[in-house]
Parts: sequence; C-alpha cells; structure tokens
Amino acid sequence: MCGVVGVQHHPEASRLAYLMLYALQHRGQESGGIVASDGSQLIRHVGMGLVADIFTPQTLAPLKGNLAIGHVRYSTAGDTTLRNAQPLLAHTSHGVLAVAHNGNLTNALTIRKNLENSGSIFQTTSDTECILHLIARSKAKTLRDAILEALAQVEGSYSLVFCTKKELIAARDPYGVRPLVLGKLGKATMICSETCALDLVGAKFVREIKPGELVYVNGGGIKSTIFAQRPQTAHCSFENIYFARPDGVLFGKSVYQVRTELGRQLAREAPAKADVVVAVPDSANVAAVGYAEESGIPYGLGLIRSHYIGRTFIEPSQTIRDFGARIKYNAVREALKGKSIVLIDDSIVRGTTSRKLVRILRRVGVKAIHMRISSPPIIGSCYYGIDTPTKKELIASNYTVPEIRDYLGVDSLAYLSVEGLLKCCGGSQKSFCVGCFTDQYPVPLMDFSKKDLKPVC
Repeated sequence: MCGVVGVQHHPEASRLAYLMLYALQHRGQESGGIVASDGSQLIRHVGMGLVADIFTPQTLAPLKGNLAIGHVRYSTAGDTTLRNAQPLLAHTSHGVLAVAHNGNLTNALTIRKNLENSGSIFQTTSDTECILHLIARSKAKTLRDAILEALAQVEGSYSLVFCTKKELIAARDPYGVRPLVLGKLGKATMICSETCALDLVGAKFVREIKPGELVYVNGGGIKSTIFAQRPQTAHCSFENIYFARPDGVLFGKSVYQVRTELGRQLAREAPAKADVVVAVPDSANVAAVGYAEESGIPYGLGLIRSHYIGRTFIEPSQTIRDFGARIKYNAVREALKGKSIVLIDDSIVRGTTSRKLVRILRRVGVKAIHMRISSPPIIGSCYYGIDTPTKKELIASNYTVPEIRDYLGVDSLAYLSVEGLLKCCGGSQKSFCVGCFTDQYPVPLMDFSKKDLKPVC
C-alpha cells in the first residue's frame, strides 16, 4: 500500500501535503513524512506512527516553500524502523533529491546485491533506496534522464514522487499496478495516490498518471513523457475490493460503484435466504449495500466497529475469549437475535478474525449465518506492495470451501468468482492483476520463486 503526495507552486505546499496525507492515512499507519523545498534547500521531517502524531504546528513550521512531497508507510519491504520512513533524501551529482514510493520492486534484492558488490553503502533496508542509488550512479547529463535510466533497470510496482529544489517529478510503473493521479488547485499542481486527497483540499481531479509515464512540473508548467509501454496493464484488483477509499475514482471508475456491483454480482452468484444483510465494517459496507439491493433482503447495522483501536499489547487470553475481535467489533443484539443473516466481508485471509466474529454473532442469538465474500479465495501471496501472509498461512490455499465453512462455524459460505470480480472492475486479466486469486502473476517476479512468498529486501 503506502500513500504518496506531491504539491508544486503553492505557498503552503507542506501544509497541503500534510492534509492530503490525512486523507491517505488508510494506506499506511506505520510512519510518515514530508520533504519541502524553499527553492534553496530541502527540509525533511519524518516520524513513526500516524500523521496526527508526527506533525504539529512546531514540526510543520520549518517546512517552508511552495514545493513538497509526502508519504505514509505500510511496510512490505524493509524493517519497521525510523530509518525506513519516507520520503528518503539523497545528495547526487544532479543535486539533492527526495523520493516517496508506493509499491514493491520485485528485483530489488538483485539490484541491491550488485550495488553493494560495486561499493554502494545503503542506509535503509527499503527497496526504494535502490532507485536513489541507481539515479546517483547514472552518467546521464540531466536528472530526468538519470531517473529514466534507473526506472529502466527496476521491475515490479511503483508509483513515485520526487522533488528537487525546484521540480516535482512523478512516475508510474508500465503496468500501472498502484494508482497515481494528477490534480490542480488554482495554479498549484497536485499528485497523489487517490482522488480523496484532492477532495480534502478542494483540488480538481485532472487525470490519472498513465502507466509508464513520467510527469515533471517546474516553472515551465506540466510536461510528461511515456518511458515504457507494456502490452497489458496490471491494475491491482484488491485496490477496488479493499484498499482504496470508496469515495474516490480508481482506474477510471468510481470505487463506490465498483464495490456496489461486487455485492450485486455476489448476490447473483451466491443467493441466500435470510432476514437481514450485515456487513463486516467498514471495508465491506458498500458491497453489503449492493448485495441487499440485488437480493431484496434488508440491509442492517448488525456489527459496530470501534475506530479507536491501536495495538493491543496485553491480551487476557485466558479470561476473555476472542478479546482481539471483541475490542474491535460488537454485535447489536436487538438487530440480530433470532434472525438468519447474510454476513458480507471483503475477503478472508487467515480466517482467524472471521471465526471470532462468527462466535460473537452466535452469542447474541443469531439463528443462521450465511457468509458471502466479495472477492475470490486468496490462494497466493502478493509481490507488488501488499503485506500478504505466506502461502501456508492463507486459509484458502490449504483448505476447500466446505472445510473453511466448517472452521468458521457458518451455515454456508461462498466467494465471488474471478470472472465476476473482473466484470465488476470493468476489465479482464489483461488489464487487472488477480495474482492473489489465481497464483498467476503478470509482472515479472525477478527475485522470487514459487517457494518465496515474502519480499526479503
């Protein structure tokens, strides 16, 4: 995941970047940061935790200038430490350069090994630093050409924003795995991961950055070049299912409309007789609305989620069963007692949380639970920027649907088909990546074999 933002030609660039990171907080809660330029220097502030914890009026005050980039991190490659917080900053022969990255490089281990063998010294364990090293080592005469030379050497997924003292630069991988959009606020140019960040600051959505496109913004306005093309795209289908906010536009379609259609398609493929449709909040809310509309079964608020949950360091495992689920969710007894329900969730990964939720629902007297999942079974790990568990931990990779049904303790269980998912997203396997559902991956896995299920860089 991760979220990236860039602001150019605005006197309060860092403050706008800060607000935009708030809108992208769902894409990463581990760390965050902003680099700002006042035209003569780059000023960086990063920290661990949420945007509200990292930035205060005192920490924002030094971030002056009309150019800034920002990042919220969700780690898929590298340790959970402050040294991996982005944006990263480097001094090169082309001047000082900052970068923020959403995605995962699938050949980062090979690149890193080659660079270290030739004398490079790394300061982080993040795959993003490989890009900076490649840029720094380039013999190209301009920074833009050095970036293009570096991008020609990397594989995998990347939505990148760079800033120099005077220029904002963005690039998206040729497959377009992760989203990246362009916006305008008066004379200011905005680049960010999702349109919801533009909405928050009142900016206008202009268009998506194209797969394989490099965009650069300076005193001469917005310029772009297509540096690579592929015969197909590989937009991440899980963005539409879970990651992206429902109030945005993603891959050319409204996320809300796609998720509603996921629910409708699920109702067509896996109907159930029940009294009420209940969502596992919040990520399955919209799909549940679609299921209810298509099936004619009323939608009800049967589960309430607490939005104030951090890490639970002390779990009274012997005294309160299912503590981890109960601190996050609570069932509405009056809405559910004695009823048959269709329980909608966006996905099942390990199955442990779903099993606990089912027990919570049984305790309040739910008569029957028909569980419906608005995505296909997850049978493969992700190599492109999602911290998916190893294959042996994925319940659908090791058990049949009837076996999962019995493990969860539900009366019936059904998933959306891959064909139904692609239909709702408006594409095919030549336009969307469904690797986690099919174990077939469209972007080359340079540093991974079928046995390797986690990034190691």
